[in-house]
Amino acid sequence: MYWCYVIYSSTRRQYYIGITDDVARRVQDHNSGISKWTKGKGPWQLEWTKEFQSLSDARKFENILKRQKGGDGFYSLTGIASKDGS
Repeated sequence: MYWCYVIYSSTRRQYYIGITDDVARRVQDHNSGISKWTKGKGPWQLEWTKEFQSLSDARKFENILKRQKGGDGFYSLTGIASKDGS
């Protein structure tokens, strides 16, 4: 199983979208500075996950979310409430 996930940094007011086979370990990696893209930008909280049968399917959905650029499509696909009050 693979997971597409979204984490959020309240200090940066920023989302990060990724894929993994172990969500708990990956969030820990983000918070401990192992992940170069999120290092020093946390703390990160898990906001959303979706399970997939294959890495290919998880990657396709990750790319769909990333193309949304945090717009309405991102929020409707994940069900995450906008943090900016809209």
